[in-house]
Amino acid sequence: MQARQMNARMTQPAYLLPDAMKAMMALSKSAHVEGVPEALHELLHLRVSQINGCGVCLEMHARGALKSGQSPERVATVAGWRDTPYFTEAERAALALAEAVTRVADKADPVSDEVWDEAARHYDEKALAGLLITISAINVWNRLNAATRQVAGSLGV
Repeated sequence: MQARQMNARMTQPAYLLPDAMKAMMALSKSAHVEGVPEALHELLHLRVSQINGCGVCLEMHARGALKSGQSPERVATVAGWRDTPYFTEAERAALALAEAVTRVADKADPVSDEVWDEAARHYDEKALAGLLITISAINVWNRLNAATRQVAGSLGV
């Protein structure tokens, strides 16, 4: 398989539309609620970006996770969170929710009662709202970057 050329198709759309950038930043900020640790946001962003193959976000959130105090083991194994001892039950529930919300087209019932109930066992309604917003926001960033072929390291982040 031939490697894809490493050039963006265009400037990142949110950079071109200041109102979109403000809205995206406000959306992301709104997800930071009590009950959802900052480090968990980074892990969720990293896992969703792995699923979506967003190199820009992978680089940014791997660095962010390390900066927020995540161990190199947790950052390196977040894709295999089910098979590693590094994540709490609450983190596993949030990661399962992130995977389900990101892969909504893969199943008739994308967020099963089992996934939802496990997340609800660990997080109250406000924290669940924060999780859903952070998962949805990183999916938007991933899709903008993928569509325009943004290159890791090119956005100055």
